[in-house]
Amino acid sequence: MRNKSYFVISIFNLVLLVIPLIIEKPIKIIKGLVDIIKESDILITDYIAVGGIEGAFFNAGLVGLAVLTLYRINRLQINGGLIAAYFTTVGFSLFGKNIVNIWPTILGVFLYSLYQRESFKNYILIALFGTTLSPAVVQLAFLNILGKAFSISLGILIAVFIGFCLPPLAKFSLKLHQGYCLYNMGLAGGLMATMMMSKFRAFGIDFERKLILSTGNNFKFTLLFSAIFIAFIIYGFLNERKVIEKYKLLSKTTGRLYSDYFNDFGEGITFINMGMLGLIFIIYVLLIRGELTGPAIGAILTIVGFGALGKHLVNTLPVLLGTVISSVLNIWELNSQSIILASLFGTNLAPIAGEFGWFFGIIAGFFHVSVVMNMSYLHGGLNLYNNGFAGGIVAIVLVPIFSAILRKNVEYKY
Repeated sequence: MRNKSYFVISIFNLVLLVIPLIIEKPIKIIKGLVDIIKESDILITDYIAVGGIEGAFFNAGLVGLAVLTLYRINRLQINGGLIAAYFTTVGFSLFGKNIVNIWPTILGVFLYSLYQRESFKNYILIALFGTTLSPAVVQLAFLNILGKAFSISLGILIAVFIGFCLPPLAKFSLKLHQGYCLYNMGLAGGLMATMMMSKFRAFGIDFERKLILSTGNNFKFTLLFSAIFIAFIIYGFLNERKVIEKYKLLSKTTGRLYSDYFNDFGEGITFINMGMLGLIFIIYVLLIRGELTGPAIGAILTIVGFGALGKHLVNTLPVLLGTVISSVLNIWELNSQSIILASLFGTNLAPIAGEFGWFFGIIAGFFHVSVVMNMSYLHGGLNLYNNGFAGGIVAIVLVPIFSAILRKNVEYKY
C-alpha cells in the first residue's frame, strides 16, 4: 500500500517535470530555472512570473524529486506527515523555494541530528517544513553592501544556523498553540525570522516588500490540477471499499496535530480527501474571480497535502467562511491575491473548528485575515509561511479563551 502511494506521488512529480518539456524547448526551461534561482525569493515572488510556467514547474518537479529522494535514502514509510511535507514543499516551489536555496536549512537540521546523535529521519519533517526560511539564503546578496560572494556565503551560513536551531524551537512552538495550528513550522520560522530581521534592522539593513504575480492562467491551471485531483479521487475509490463509512469517521476528527489520516484511515480515503479539498478550493478561487497564480496553486497544493494530516471539508470550510466574512466587512478586496492566500492558508486553523465547532472556526478565520495582513513586516518577508505564523498567534490567543468558554481541557500530552 505504501509503495503504491510512493508511485502515485512520483507520477504527480513526473507530471511537473514533463509539462515544461512539452510546452517549451529545454534551453528556455533552463533559462527560466536560472532566472528563478537568481531571483530574490522574499514574499511574494511568483516563480511563474519570473521563469514562466516551464521554469516554475520544472523547479517544483526538481524540488519534489529531491524530497522523494530524501525519503528513499532514509528508508521512510509513507505517512500523512510525509505527504503533507512533500506537497507543501512542492507548492512553495512555485513561489519562494527552489532547488538551490532549500539545502542550507536542511543541512542545518542534519547537523542538529548529528549533534543529538539521532537519525536524520527523525527530523526529516522539520528539515522540509523548515525550508520556510529559504529566502534568507540569498536575500543578503541583493543588498550588495558587503559584496555578492561574501553576502551569499553569509546567507548560507545564517540559513544553516537557522536549520540547526529549528528542531527545538519547533517542538516548543507546538506547545504554545497546542496542536491547533497545522502549520507549526510557520510559527517557529516566524519567530526566528522576526528575531533575525530585528537584528538586520538594527544594523540599518531592511528588505523591500515585493509583489510579483502572474496572471491569465486560470483556464490552463484549472484543467490541469482538476484532472490531477479527480485522478486522486478515482485512485482512492479504487483502493477503498468503505468510502462513506470511513469518510464520516474522518470528518469527525478535530484535525489537531498530529492527525495522520493515512495511518488512521488508510490510503484510499486519504487520497479521496486530498482530491476533494483540491477541487473545492480551486472552485472557490474561480467563484470569487481570483487568479490562480503560483502562490495560489502553492496554497491549494499545501491544503491537498494536509488532507493527509488534519484537514477535511468539515473543519476547513468554517475557517474559510470566517475569512470571507472578514474580507467583506474590512477594507480588503475578496479576490485580491493577499486575501486569497489568507483564505486558503488560513485553513491551517482547521483544528479549531474541528475541536470547538463551526461557529468558533468562523471566528478563527475572521481574526486570521486581520492578523496575517500585519505579520510580514515583523519578519521582513523572510518567512514563507506567513499565514502559519499568523495562525500560530491566533491559536495561542483564541484556544485558551474558547476552551474556557466551553469548559474543555485541551492540554496537549507530549
